[in-house]
Amino acid sequence: MAWKRKYRCTACGYEADVYEGTGLFRQHISAMSCPECKRIENIVVGGVIGDVAPSYRSEVGRLCLHCGSDRIQLWDQRTCPKCGGKMADTGEKEFWT
Repeated sequence: MAWKRKYRCTACGYEADVYEGTGLFRQHISAMSCPECKRIENIVVGGVIGDVAPSYRSEVGRLCLHCGSDRIQLWDQRTCPKCGGKMADTGEKEFWT
């Protein structure tokens, strides 16, 4: 089972949805921070799609879904990609499958 949490920057108000847990097809979604477009992007990793497409088995070598940058990295769940401020969990939680 998986869920979606909303994070908000305490400095600039930037918001992002971050997924946790495992989905219906055994995949998980990794939150990636992009220094180029200054966004948090969620990418699908593993599961059935990873069985068929090896490039989906990990976060390595993936591109930002918004701008195509190859400089994305796992988001630390603290730092705002827009301003460098602190991102906080808003407490909003929604189940996802």
